[in-house]
Amino acid sequence: MKGEEIGSTLEDVQQSVLDLKRFSQMIKLIAFAPFLSAESALENQNAVSEGDVTPYLANFLEQNLPKTKKADEKAKVVLGVSDNKIGSTLSESMGIKCQSNDIVLEMMRGIRLHLDRFIKALKPGDIQRAQLGLGHSYSRSKVKFNVHRVDNMIIQAINLLDTMDKDLNTFSMRVREWYGYHFPELVKIVNDNNLYARCCRYIQDKSTLTDDKLQGLIEIVDDETKAKQIIEASRASMGQDISPVDLINVQQFAERVVQLSDYRRNLHDYLVNKMRTCAPNLSALIGELVGARLVAHAGSLTNLAKYPASTVQILGAEKALFRALKTKGNTPKYGLIFHSTFIGRAGPKNKGRISRYLANKCSIAARIDCFSDIPTSKFGEMLRTQVEERLEFYKSGATPRKNAEVMAKALSAVAKETADLEEEEFKAPAKDTSDKKKSKKEKKRKTEADPEELAVAVSEKVAKDKKKKKNKKHSDE
Repeated sequence: MKGEEIGSTLEDVQQSVLDLKRFSQMIKLIAFAPFLSAESALENQNAVSEGDVTPYLANFLEQNLPKTKKADEKAKVVLGVSDNKIGSTLSESMGIKCQSNDIVLEMMRGIRLHLDRFIKALKPGDIQRAQLGLGHSYSRSKVKFNVHRVDNMIIQAINLLDTMDKDLNTFSMRVREWYGYHFPELVKIVNDNNLYARCCRYIQDKSTLTDDKLQGLIEIVDDETKAKQIIEASRASMGQDISPVDLINVQQFAERVVQLSDYRRNLHDYLVNKMRTCAPNLSALIGELVGARLVAHAGSLTNLAKYPASTVQILGAEKALFRALKTKGNTPKYGLIFHSTFIGRAGPKNKGRISRYLANKCSIAARIDCFSDIPTSKFGEMLRTQVEERLEFYKSGATPRKNAEVMAKALSAVAKETADLEEEEFKAPAKDTSDKKKSKKEKKRKTEADPEELAVAVSEKVAKDKKKKKNKKHSDE
């Protein structure tokens, strides 16, 4: 492919790509090496996507590219690549000058478009089938070996939890408004949205509310005084009467709100367990919900671990940051970590300091969770004590412990925990074998201690064998 034969502008290249006659004058096929198998194609595709050079690709380039001296500053051959990552790897490892721009991408598009004309052995449809099969295999491998697959569950769960909080708030207000026409006094007695929906489902028509339902109300509101207030208010209520059809619709909607509240509680428990499994140190330091929001905003735990502490500090406050930079105002002191209890406990003058310190510890905890082989929450607990000590330092001036001392203590705690686990695993099979030996000894001791029982068992077995032989003879006759 000669450079002077290619148009200097992108439009010329695009027009020449569509015309096979013009394109074949610019392009000449020198070498073609098909993959040996589908597994080899998938392996090379994964390597290229990660920016790695496989031995198969390196051998192909060494055999077919002209030899150039590395000392020459201007290489005569320039290799066109579609990805800058693989281009930089090739230039570093093999000393090949690579180029990646719009013209190279258009040339590659033309090669893919007219590949069956250059390689005569290809049949119609072969390229499409190969591309489809490799695309499916590559997608499956990416999904199967995705290191963020646990993070994805956390991201979806926290997003769903936030959505459900908004929806439940809207639905609960609708229940209060709807049922308030019939029993308006209930709103002042029961403030909680979930309890209000449960009371609405249980009371139904206020005219039927008597002392017989007192026990059920006590179980719902968990307060005998409040339950009695509800019954007394129903007797002197100013609400209007409601028809049975309207009451059925209100009850069905209240039932749905209660079900959504129960599901929201189960989803919260699921998210807490997932966070304690995936990011135990971050959960121990800042809480499961705030940690999950940080992971979701970053995209994955790995991305969060790669962020510096200054980015973690303002994560979630990007709009305020860019607005402040544009207007030359004060930049935000905190983003999502504002929901942590540490920020609220700090004084107005120390909120910026504690948010910076907390972001530093969150960054450390995220890196430990992402790159450690043994999941443990010891580091997160120690980091939390450091933040507590820093808060105390801002209040009373008590000197906090040094970071090296705290981390050494955490490492010793982790080493002790792993040693205990290994000892338990080592003892478990030994215990089973000893139990088996004991059971064998007991059986042997029983047979030795009761010879009469053994003799009776043997005689019964002999009698059964004789009976079987007799039955067999009769059947033969």
